[in-house]
Amino acid sequence: VKGEDHTGAKTRRAIRLGYHMSYQVIEEMDWEPDMDKALLITSIIGCAFKKTYHDDSTNKNCSVLVMPKDLVVDYWTKSLETSRRYTHVMDVDTNYIYEQTAANVFLDVDLSEASASKAIERANKMNAHASGEATATEQTDVKPPRVLLKQHTYFDFDNDGYEEPYIVSVDYDSAKVFRIVPRFDADSVFVSSKDSSKILRIEAEQYFTKIPFIPNPDGSFYDIGFGVLLGSLNRASNTILNLLIDAGTLSNRQSGFLAKGIRIKGGDTRFKPGEWKTVETIANDLKNGIVPLPVREPSTVLFQLLEFLLQAGDKV
Repeated sequence: VKGEDHTGAKTRRAIRLGYHMSYQVIEEMDWEPDMDKALLITSIIGCAFKKTYHDDSTNKNCSVLVMPKDLVVDYWTKSLETSRRYTHVMDVDTNYIYEQTAANVFLDVDLSEASASKAIERANKMNAHASGEATATEQTDVKPPRVLLKQHTYFDFDNDGYEEPYIVSVDYDSAKVFRIVPRFDADSVFVSSKDSSKILRIEAEQYFTKIPFIPNPDGSFYDIGFGVLLGSLNRASNTILNLLIDAGTLSNRQSGFLAKGIRIKGGDTRFKPGEWKTVETIANDLKNGIVPLPVREPSTVLFQLLEFLLQAGDKV
């Protein structure tokens, strides 16, 4: 509460607003689960974003988690406030576009069949990349999501020499514009005290909140997390662990070479506990005709190195 409040009216109003906003955050905006995800993702990747905005189609406030890969910013941008353009990449379905159009939020844009086929082709490539396949398997029974680009940028539409902040919503595959809306209001415009018609500056409204972790040493916009700090240690530990397991497997599972003169069945021979097998070969021939594959025990040096790497990772 700012200023004097002799009657307590301001305090009572603040309490009512606090209760209502808490209800919005917990019940309507589904804020808490996304915030938990954001904190976990931040510690692994390095940063995450929460987008808070008013949805005109549902007439509700929203707070959603935005992954770092879905907020495209110039790599050397210092902050979103000073960035000249950043883009929120959204995967949306046709129902979302229909609902936004019906609510008069989007223009009624005719999306051509060519752009639809581009969306299908792009979705097939992404599915192939995710599954590790060399070629994309065409899926004609499922409608792929449309990629919507919400670009927070600046334009000088009134040709006064000053670029005002706007949000431009564009369909990626067809390059059709759905919506252009200003991201400022009258309170964000600061004019000269001598000449009220002269704009000094316009402060753009910010919808994204960055949750940082460890600043990147190269000074870039995107921070680093444990995924970067532990990545090399994790790969080295996995490699050494695989070498130790391979060496132990070769040492425990006896294998080698058999001379041609030995009259026993080649390949795998299975033994039960306490079982002895009879072969049609004298002892000396059997002893001299079997040459075990020369295999060393798992290296103690590699095991000590693995312990060192695990300790280093634990310290990080």
